[in-house]
Amino acid sequence: MTQTPPPAGERDDYAVRAFAEVADHAARAMVARATGGLSPAALSAMWADWAAHLAASPGKQAELMQKALRKQSRFLRYAASCALSGGAAAACIEPLAQDRRFNDPAWAQFPFNLAHQGFLLTQQWWHNATTGVRGVTRAHENAMEFTTRQMLDMASPSNFPLTNPEVLRRTREEFGMNLVRGARNLWEDFERAAGGKPPALDSRFVVGETLAITPGKVVHRNRLIELIQYAPTTPTVRPEPVLITPAWIMKYYILDLRPENSLVRWLVAQGFTVFMISWRNPGPEDRDLGMDDYRRLGVMAALDAIGAICGDAPVHAAGYCLGGTLLSIAAAAMARDGDDRLASITYFAAQSDFSEAGELMLFISESEVSFLEDMMWEQGFLDSRQMAGAFQLLRSNDLIWSRMQRVYLMGEREAVNDMMAWNADATRMPYRMHSEYLRRLFLENALSAGRFMVEGRPVALTDIRAPIFAVGTETDHVAPWRSAYKVHLQTETDVTFVLTSGGHNAGVISEPGHPRRHFRIRARAASAIYQSPEEWLAQTAPQDGSWWPSWAAWLAERSGAGVAPPPMAGGADPATLPDAPGGYVRAA
Repeated sequence: MTQTPPPAGERDDYAVRAFAEVADHAARAMVARATGGLSPAALSAMWADWAAHLAASPGKQAELMQKALRKQSRFLRYAASCALSGGAAAACIEPLAQDRRFNDPAWAQFPFNLAHQGFLLTQQWWHNATTGVRGVTRAHENAMEFTTRQMLDMASPSNFPLTNPEVLRRTREEFGMNLVRGARNLWEDFERAAGGKPPALDSRFVVGETLAITPGKVVHRNRLIELIQYAPTTPTVRPEPVLITPAWIMKYYILDLRPENSLVRWLVAQGFTVFMISWRNPGPEDRDLGMDDYRRLGVMAALDAIGAICGDAPVHAAGYCLGGTLLSIAAAAMARDGDDRLASITYFAAQSDFSEAGELMLFISESEVSFLEDMMWEQGFLDSRQMAGAFQLLRSNDLIWSRMQRVYLMGEREAVNDMMAWNADATRMPYRMHSEYLRRLFLENALSAGRFMVEGRPVALTDIRAPIFAVGTETDHVAPWRSAYKVHLQTETDVTFVLTSGGHNAGVISEPGHPRRHFRIRARAASAIYQSPEEWLAQTAPQDGSWWPSWAAWLAERSGAGVAPPPMAGGADPATLPDAPGGYVRAA
């Protein structure tokens, strides 16, 4: 049936439509700058869902009223016991294991004991109030509980000098000089933030001087990457090279910090030829680079360059965080197209299924993604500092409030280490790529569902036949280990899974000799019956030390005997390409 076009006088005015679109983008981008990228509409929808269902739940209201009266009674009994025992009464509520705000013995003394016990009881009541309300969507419930927790954390007695015994003790001991230093620190941080400057870095940590100093050379460069080949340190090397794809949201040298904890340097010392992708930091002119550009100019271009240097030997490919997700896409497309250049695949804290991607999903919804798209539309990219607030909120006690207490109330500047210096070296993400990443992977979960398109055709992770080594970290807030464990469900190949102590970065940078490290490891054949994460955890005993030697042994089992190292040269004139760490990593 052919639709009759409307009369000329009733057609939309294209100029008006274009103006309306630009005006909407600009208005929301202006709001986004004021809210740090958090969508007021998303927050309003969350609150309305919770409030409407709670209003229609008299039973839940009665339960909350009873809980409030019981907590008030507990608090009054505790206060009376403290008065009768001189403040030696047992606490009526204990903080969560990860909450270290009230560990100092001074918090057990009057009146600070009443302040922090009352706060914890209030926090517990609000958790009950924001969860278990029938009819509220899971996403809104999680977001409501999280947001309420953040608001309560702002009011914690540990955040104010007059209600924090540790601050008061320091102020007495130093006659207030801690507050003077704290005010100076506050002013310095305000000046840098107002001027758009990054945090001040310790002069001990400089890329190319003290960080990222493993010897090597850039052997390939295109618009998006520099490919670094590291110099061999052993007489012979395995014929299969290792290609590492880091996340484009970070500078690559997280894997090549200091010589003492450089994964690259250590792997080279085990007799492997290592190549590393160093992503270019995109600017406004790169706004139209998409996910497929990152696959094509990143992983695939690197494999082509490695083939020109190392010949026909298959490659051990490794991907870190988002780099692992990109590697999954590339590997699935290669398997679909009969490209067998991968000898194995390794994932460091990487996800391919985003249905349970942890608390980061609290910031991912249609409203929030649209809001971020408007902010990126205006400037052509998303600066990682604009996303830093979201990541910090996931661990606000550690990354926001405890830091404010140390820096502004105690007057202590935190000692900068190599990982903190790397973390402050911010990168950007192009508008189109980040929009596609959020929509196709987070919102639609298209890769896990077999709907992710590469060159016009879908790719399936089940097509991958290369053996997989996957690493999850116990306290990862970015890629929770149970989400990383889903590689067992998504693929039909041999999988060796490692669960290591530490978080998203510290768990990966876990060099041999690092104190208090442990890990669990178990291999699963492609034909084996699936085990749930809980079953795997219960049946896999922890081992002390670093997981790096286990990975090197796993790679060695899938590699040939030693051969002479390949040449340190790419397709371009070596004289035109710099030595490691290259030029892209230094660009602002």
